[in-house]
Amino acid sequence: MSQTGHDQQPAGDRQDPLDHGRLRRRVMAGEATLGVFVGGASAVTGEVCAAAGADWLLLDLEHGAGGEEQARGLIPAAAAYDVPTLVRVESAARIRIGRVLDLGAAGVMLPRLDSAAEVAEALAHLRYPPAGDRGVATYNRACRFGLDPAALDRAAGEILGVVQIESAAAVKQADEIASLDGADVLFVGPRDLSHDLGVPGDVTAPSFVAALDEVRRAAREHGKACGLLVADGAAAAARQAEGWTFVAIGSDTTLLATAVAANLAQARA
Repeated sequence: MSQTGHDQQPAGDRQDPLDHGRLRRRVMAGEATLGVFVGGASAVTGEVCAAAGADWLLLDLEHGAGGEEQARGLIPAAAAYDVPTLVRVESAARIRIGRVLDLGAAGVMLPRLDSAAEVAEALAHLRYPPAGDRGVATYNRACRFGLDPAALDRAAGEILGVVQIESAAAVKQADEIASLDGADVLFVGPRDLSHDLGVPGDVTAPSFVAALDEVRRAAREHGKACGLLVADGAAAAARQAEGWTFVAIGSDTTLLATAVAANLAQARA
């Protein structure tokens, strides 16, 4: 094939590190998926989680040990196993969201937003004008370094928007948040929410259980997915049985620490 013919091959026909909206289509179709948070600032530990069979990875820039540069290495490492990478940004600032999307993230998790108005403003950063205010450039991974400028036109339908529900105020506005176009997943941060409700870490407290029910109901009524973070596979199975469809099982560091501690305890026994 000539070089010209090769360059004209449609984007997405070759293997590349971009998800091209596959994860968003699965989530919006109601398919249950399981992911793992990645906070160890290592593309290798993320790759291990991808190799182990996660449906998606969540690079955590809010509490993780690394920064935005981690996306540069993790996204292609996970993609080698056909696993997309989402990024929890450190804040909902326009530049923070745009940076990770340009690096090829399949979606963005938005932390610490308490109202529908705040969420709507943040969601605008996921989309190019005129629908939003994301900065426009094509010399990045998201546009295959200028080889796929049409990615600009597809982006709005391919990027997964995950909104965290982490406060009593956000729970009260769950309906309004779930109704927003682009708020594809309502994701409960259990620790933050339980602390805000005055029951730190108690996931059996009536106020916490009621909050979960409200988030799940709002997501279901608006055709959106609902998700949360759990500690292990048994907890994930239980939450899926309740109707949670976007569940994260721990993180690379917690899973490693748990496995090492369990094996050491067994050896020392």
